[in-house]
Order: sequence, then C-alpha cells, then structure tokens
Amino acid sequence: MRQLFQKLRICTKLNALRFKIRGPLLDRLPNLKLISQRSVFPHIDIADCTRLGIVVSSSQHPGTPSYATAELTFGLILAAMRQIPQQMASLKAGTWQIVVGSSLRHKTLGIFGYGRIGKAVAEYGRAFGMNVLVWAREASRANAQAEGWATAPNKQVFFETCDIISLHMRLVDATRGIVTWADLTRMKPTALIVNTSRAPLIEAGSLIAALRAGRPGMAAVDVYEEEPLRDTTHPLLNMPNVVCTPHLGYVSREEYEIQFTDIFDQIVAYAAGNPINVVNPDALKFARR
Repeated sequence: MRQLFQKLRICTKLNALRFKIRGPLLDRLPNLKLISQRSVFPHIDIADCTRLGIVVSSSQHPGTPSYATAELTFGLILAAMRQIPQQMASLKAGTWQIVVGSSLRHKTLGIFGYGRIGKAVAEYGRAFGMNVLVWAREASRANAQAEGWATAPNKQVFFETCDIISLHMRLVDATRGIVTWADLTRMKPTALIVNTSRAPLIEAGSLIAALRAGRPGMAAVDVYEEEPLRDTTHPLLNMPNVVCTPHLGYVSREEYEIQFTDIFDQIVAYAAGNPINVVNPDALKFARR
C-alpha cells in the first residue's frame, strides 16, 4: 500500500507540473494499462490512449469544488489588496510599514466563470461584506441569478465595474484567450485581477502589457504559460504590484487525501475488472492485458 501511495504521489506531482501524456511517450510504455487521475485531463491525449488500449479513469467529483483552490484564491486577494508580501519584506529589511493597502468590505468582487470554485469564492466574498458580480456564459449567468447573485449586463461593464476580478473557468478552445488586453485595460487603476485557473485564459502577453500600462493596478497569479516556472527573470516575478505563487491551488494535505482516495478507488475497480469513471470507453474493447 505504501509503495502504491508513493507511486501515486509521483504521478500527481507530474500532473501538477502539467506533464503532457502524448503519443510519443505512450508508445514507449508498452506495459501501461491504466491512467488513474482526477478532474479534467487536457494534458492527456485521450485518442492516443484509446488507440493503444490504455484506459483513462478520471473522477469529475460532481458537486464538490476544490475548496483548497477557492481558499488560495481568497488568500491571494487578501495578500494583494493588503500588500502582505511587500509589507513582510519591508519588516524583514528593518523599514517597518511602506505602503497603505485596501480593505475588502464594500468592494465589488467579480467572478468570471460561475462553476463550482467560482461559487465558493463568491460565498467567501459575501462573508467579507463584498458586493459580488458574476459574468459567465449565458447558462451559468442564469444559474447565478437563480441563486441570488447579481450579474453584469455585459463583459465590458463587468471589467469596468469590478474592483477585483477572479477567473474560474476551464481551459477549452472557447475560453482560450477569453480575457483580452482590451478587457484588462478597462479595469480600474486600483483594481486587481486574480488567476488561479489557467494562464491561457488570458490572451498571451496581455497581462504583463496591461500591468505595465497601469490597468489593472495589481495581479495575483498562481498559474503560468510554462510550468514549472523556473525563470527568475520572468516579468511577473519582478513586478512589485504582482503576487505570485507556484500553482498551489489544489495543493493541500486535505485536498490530496481526497484526490488520492478517488485515484486509488479507480485503480482497485480496474484491478477487479470493473473500471469506473472511464473517459474513453472504446479503449475497453481492446484494453491491454
């Protein structure tokens, strides 16, 4: 059991680094029969797995958000708005307070993408006395309205109105680059944009350019175009108005416990001849033995 758990940890770490599982790699793993993971799988070539008879099991945990990601999102909001990293650095340098941050009460928190994590962050905003405004696809906006949240009349008003915007959507073709340079430059010079979802949701190069132009005034980022990010000269890591973390969204002991349980259950089911949460059922027709 311990050896299996250690192997699962290695696989999870690779996934956290957005380790791409594509045909060239799969062709070199003739004994691979099952990929067991959790949540979405843009890093896995499902067609190649099916071609090779490799079963992919992935629990989508319906109704259960990643509370760890939602919590980190709000932690980044607090850190950026109150300038916590900068104040810590100042204190350690012996210069005491250096800037005056902003509180959250009565600020407008924009939730871009009303899914499971977006809902959780909206609730946190309400607890802090914030005004929550939602922008998402039409069906999601209808859900938000039905659950009592205000929605923006259009995307332009959303970006112009919000003091803080937090991105919460999956990366698919329709959402790639959904936040443009024009969107960002409509934000207030005092506003903050937070991304704990996926870097390519923002049009390539736009965030850095917009921050340099002064709109929005701040960013808090947990995800990057290239991961792991080891380039210490990367602009985001060297801007005083940006708080950066190394893709920590779902990285907590409790979240890992939940994930490992789902992953292990899928392995046990496969070993028993009754695979569950199968993404590519056609692979079962000629699964490797």
